[in-house]
Amino acid sequence: MTNDLLDNMPAVALDYINSGHRAAIATVILTWGSAPRPVGAQLAIRDDGVFQGSVSGGCVEGAVVAEALEALEQGDCRILEYGVSDEDVFAVGLACGGDIKILVEPIGVGQGPDIDQLQALTAARKERRPMGVETNLNTWNRRLIGPTDAPARFASDKSGVDDDVFTVIQNPALRLIVVGAVHIAQALLPMARIAGYAPYLIDPRDSFGSQSRFPDETIVNDWPDAAVAELGLDARTALVTLTHDPKLDTPALAAGLKSDAFYIGALGSGRTHAKRRAQLVELGFEDTQIDRISGPVGLDIGAATPAEIALSIMAEITQTLRKL
Repeated sequence: MTNDLLDNMPAVALDYINSGHRAAIATVILTWGSAPRPVGAQLAIRDDGVFQGSVSGGCVEGAVVAEALEALEQGDCRILEYGVSDEDVFAVGLACGGDIKILVEPIGVGQGPDIDQLQALTAARKERRPMGVETNLNTWNRRLIGPTDAPARFASDKSGVDDDVFTVIQNPALRLIVVGAVHIAQALLPMARIAGYAPYLIDPRDSFGSQSRFPDETIVNDWPDAAVAELGLDARTALVTLTHDPKLDTPALAAGLKSDAFYIGALGSGRTHAKRRAQLVELGFEDTQIDRISGPVGLDIGAATPAEIALSIMAEITQTLRKL
């Protein structure tokens, strides 16, 4: 299963339905305290009890699946609430503390959403179009929305409840585009995948960007400007250059500065970055634009090895994303 599908429960539920099953979706709508999963986290449940996703990290999934199977039979949406587990460690509850509310919706049944909604959400995800769903928790009326309908929620990637309306946000999957098939990239790409990013590696040098050095990675053996244009840079994409070679780094950074990429980083010393800035000024960029580039790249954690440098880069990307 791909990273995107792991975080794409509408697509999972639609796959269940297309294979001849019925399906429901459970979504975290409110949390208090140290609930292990955020608002918007989802679980897709098949009518035989098979499920994917998570709404609590394992604490209440069994109970939610049972409720979902009942909802599929009865056709009702239901809001479940779970709190801190009591002294019985086998009781349904959150052993880590905290409380959560979970919305269970049978797809295409009774009060549940239409299958058309899942199809629209799945298509939007494939096309990298942000989309959300507003659900009135009293009437169960729903509508699909875009960034202009809830700009703050889409920008912060946060689902939530306002009055009696629950909004779940589905932004395009996160991506990391790395220029330079160097040692740091060998550590950075797997880290990015674990963090939920789809990684892409660009290097025109076949001997560097090879499957033998980067097994199972998506590699584009082309010049960075052409490769970045092919892949595209949007507000859910981070760009990192690692080569130190201005023939490779500078065209990619120039493309990044013209895009909505949420993070742009470049490996190199302060002296190297100063030269890089001068080159970008010659290309017509203003200092305020060039300031978007994190250089030297990564958080200052005293990293020394390639793996530690990769860790510092991934940490800075995460910090930038979550503090937008």
